[in-house]
Amino acid sequence: MLVVRHGQSTWNADERWQGQADPPLSALGERQASEAVAAVAELAPRRVISSDLVRARRTAELLAPVGVHVEVAPAWRERDAGEWTGLTRSEIEEQFPGWLADRRSPPGFEGDDALLARALPALDALLHAELPGVLLVVAHGGVIGTLERHLGAPAVRVPNLGGRWFHAELDGVALGDRDVLVDAETVTVPDQI
Repeated sequence: MLVVRHGQSTWNADERWQGQADPPLSALGERQASEAVAAVAELAPRRVISSDLVRARRTAELLAPVGVHVEVAPAWRERDAGEWTGLTRSEIEEQFPGWLADRRSPPGFEGDDALLARALPALDALLHAELPGVLLVVAHGGVIGTLERHLGAPAVRVPNLGGRWFHAELDGVALGDRDVLVDAETVTVPDQI
């Protein structure tokens, strides 16, 4: 199963912390997802599952092969960023000096344990459903990163349309390789005429 991060959202473009806020994809995010369609077609996923947040749902709709319905599952939504929702990094530093460096979280921030309590059962259920073929899940960077760290991988930022393969094992879940469906850094939006 491949779990990928959604395309760039309007708040990603503004460098705002989103959490569970629901901004749409930016024009670049739409283009990133459209450019990734060929890579997804090669995978031939039999199921496409998405977070219920619009940036992930829209990415999944663009990526889903013809005839594959996008299933929406709230367990895959991004963590709640609490009082940091909507703020840029500089605004966070201004309002919460030193908190980022100290790895402190604001009131209302959803910690790893709470995120894992909903994401791990969803991951496990999909991996152990014993159905053949590739599953594609469109989720969020915080979800993917938290699952990776929980399973022993180092913390590395997940790019838009990048993700991680997860595999079922007899006693749980194993990490596979990192994958990138499209180099999000090189996809651009053509100038308007």
